Amino acid sequence: MSAYFIGLMSGTSLDGVDAVLVDFSGPRFRVCGEAFVDYPAALREDILALQTPAHNELDRSAQLANQLAQRYAQVVQQLLAHCQLDASAVSAIACHGQTIRHAPERGYTLQLGNLALLAELTGIDVIGDLRSRDVAAGGQGAPLVPAFHAHAFHDASVNRLIVNIGGIANLTYLGRDGAVSGFDSGPGNMLLDAWIKLHCGQPYDADGAWSASGSVHPRLLQQLLATAYFDAPPPKSTGRDLFDLAWLQAQLHALGEPLRPADVQATLAELVAHSIVNAAQQFLPAVSAVYLCGGGARNRDLRQRLQQRWPQVGWHLTDELGLPLQQVEATAFAWLGYCFSRRQGANLPAVTGASGRRVLGALYPA
Repeated sequence: MSAYFIGLMSGTSLDGVDAVLVDFSGPRFRVCGEAFVDYPAALREDILALQTPAHNELDRSAQLANQLAQRYAQVVQQLLAHCQLDASAVSAIACHGQTIRHAPERGYTLQLGNLALLAELTGIDVIGDLRSRDVAAGGQGAPLVPAFHAHAFHDASVNRLIVNIGGIANLTYLGRDGAVSGFDSGPGNMLLDAWIKLHCGQPYDADGAWSASGSVHPRLLQQLLATAYFDAPPPKSTGRDLFDLAWLQAQLHALGEPLRPADVQATLAELVAHSIVNAAQQFLPAVSAVYLCGGGARNRDLRQRLQQRWPQVGWHLTDELGLPLQQVEATAFAWLGYCFSRRQGANLPAVTGASGRRVLGALYPA
């Protein structure tokens, strides 16, 4: 079996799909190349429309899954061309799919992507549905990346915290003694992206410039932080099922006073920083170094807010640990595919709440 695996990650930010080619033949994995294909506006709107119940969901979901498979195949072809590698050299594609429902409390999580079609289009085995087995074992099905973080970033001399800021922010504690824990702290880019799209027509707040131009509204911030999720103990996970634009608009309506849109954006940025730091301090052991990854790590205003709220720790990017911030999640899913190929349990019950280690995923042979 080849040691090359492709990881595909398309998260709640809905910007597109990240792909990496990873070689697992050596003592440490090696990322051989990366590619990215964005989501056109129409595809993003179709995904968002399926986040809430609506007419003709089954057909719309199936059609969207086909579109996603086409997009995934496109990024795989780009990646193979970039790496000058034939599809036959790749053991498998590990594909996260696009989450449209995440309801572990009701016993399911649903990621779209026609993986049979992806195998057909690429001629490569596809491993997908990576969350359902953990949910079946009583877990949250998320976050799954802490197991990879432990594999990639553990250091026996220091307690580290890995903070991934995608659409949702999640935390991984890596104790120098080998202890690992983690959970979703709350919204990351998701609300920031939705608010700037609504008011400025921009897909994201580049460098946090708009949030930096506003002022935090203390009463709105406290109202948002009063949401029960933030104080709920782990294991826990969340997504658009809770923190979406409709939730934010209901919060603004309850506030009962008009606010400048830029001030709302500043308050949302502060919400992200506050919820990350509070969650780490409330639920995790002490750390001395924090490493950021995910698209939100590029947001300068957000990084400054995090540093101001928690100046006692050192703030870094995972680039300093040898894995660029935008590659971490896709590499994690390539690793999950590698673990599946070895029938190796890849969830962490201490993180997800599952009743034990489980082999994650389902295989769609080419």
